[in-house]
Amino acid sequence: MRKLVSSGSPLEEPIGFSRACRVGNMISVSGTAPIDNGETTCVGDVYGQTKYCLELSIRAIEEAGGKPTDIIRTRIMLTDISRWEEAAKAHGELFSAIKPACTFVEVSRFINPAWLVETEIDCVLEKV
Repeated sequence: MRKLVSSGSPLEEPIGFSRACRVGNMISVSGTAPIDNGETTCVGDVYGQTKYCLELSIRAIEEAGGKPTDIIRTRIMLTDISRWEEAAKAHGELFSAIKPACTFVEVSRFINPAWLVETEIDCVLEKV
């Protein structure tokens, strides 16, 4: 069975994606940008944007039937890798107890130039 989760992002329909997709015991969360009610949140703040994106992703995971302890991998994409420690602080606050595999990468830009961060998360549920 396939379960799709929407966050209400205005980009979901035109692009044709879901915030999260669950198949069996796996949940994948799409690239999550710092968008709140159609507007960029925490402008200029890598820490704030990272925390917002990760928390939005966790809500999608929970809606799909998962929990934070099911997270096995996170990806943090930044437009300026020299600011990785700001993103790492937010990541550590949320995940220091579960310590998922994590990758930080620099990208040239996102759809909206005000976005400094985008995140992705993968989960494996212990029980289906």
